[in-house]
Amino acid sequence: MPAYRDVGAFDDRARSYDQGRRGRLHHAISDRTAALATATAAAPQRVLDVGCGTGYLLRVLAGRYPGAQELAGIDAAPNMIQTAKRLTEDERLSFVTGVAEHLPYDDASMDLVVSSTSFDHWSDQGAGLAECARVLRPGGHLVLVDQFSQWLIPTLAAGRRGKARTRRRASALLLGAGFDRPDWHHLYAVIINAAVATRSS
Repeated sequence: MPAYRDVGAFDDRARSYDQGRRGRLHHAISDRTAALATATAAAPQRVLDVGCGTGYLLRVLAGRYPGAQELAGIDAAPNMIQTAKRLTEDERLSFVTGVAEHLPYDDASMDLVVSSTSFDHWSDQGAGLAECARVLRPGGHLVLVDQFSQWLIPTLAAGRRGKARTRRRASALLLGAGFDRPDWHHLYAVIINAAVATRSS
């Protein structure tokens, strides 16, 4: 498994991921991500969550988008996908095991792509963003939420070398992947921020 994917750790945590303090934090960030997504895209027909985990964010979005035809989730951890399937009753939702760098969806097939606290685990962030742009229709939106802060610069010299953990680095990758310049939003605590970007026409 490529570096930083951390699949084993997430597989081990899948059944208890939505519980306890970590679960409450995950839900709080996801709820704010959903609010930002619905403020960005009022009525998307097809939504994709990259790094969907247990599917909590996608289930929240399903409630906010009653007219959506399809809400798809993909995650690298098989146990997360199994948990997501077990917790989901809405037939519009589907979940598959896979990675951001190779999304199994057609070109221009999605109106909205979201990703919450998954980006830092992608092995090739530029390739993953290029895939997000590929599956989005022209004018479609990406809501990308993760740890982006100047406070994280010291971590770039150690375990997260080469990762985009600042707004500047992430913005450069988004532009390179085919998105317009992103709008940045403070989302949670000090370091959790969101980039909202539109696929260039």
